[in-house]
Amino acid sequence: MVFISYASSGDFSAGNTSSIVGPLVLWLFPNTSPETLLVIHIITRKVAHFAEYALLGFLAARAFRSSPRLQSRWFLVSLVLIIVYALIDEYHQSYVPSRSASIYDSLIDMAGGLAALLIVRRRHWFGRASKSPV
Repeated sequence: MVFISYASSGDFSAGNTSSIVGPLVLWLFPNTSPETLLVIHIITRKVAHFAEYALLGFLAARAFRSSPRLQSRWFLVSLVLIIVYALIDEYHQSYVPSRSASIYDSLIDMAGGLAALLIVRRRHWFGRASKSPV
């Protein structure tokens, strides 16, 4: 969550990340048009939103599944954490001058966290099913 908060700062604004993504793409694909470069930059930023919250989802699931008090409700507690933090994160970005807040980014964040939780739950279910006698 500390990294997500740092990534919401001006250091990770579109202007700053374009100075990394742009040269890398142009080095790999020198004939990339400015329009294509812009699309790649936007997609890269949205994938980063999804990935950082997917990681948060995995870590939350790991923490809450092993908690004696929250073990039975790990999925719900993890999902609430992801939703609340995604909304707070975008709200915080609305106060950073070089950033903009978007509910769509929050939805991408929530989708990443939910995807991770569903993977953990499915793997957990298959893990239990394979241990039970047939």
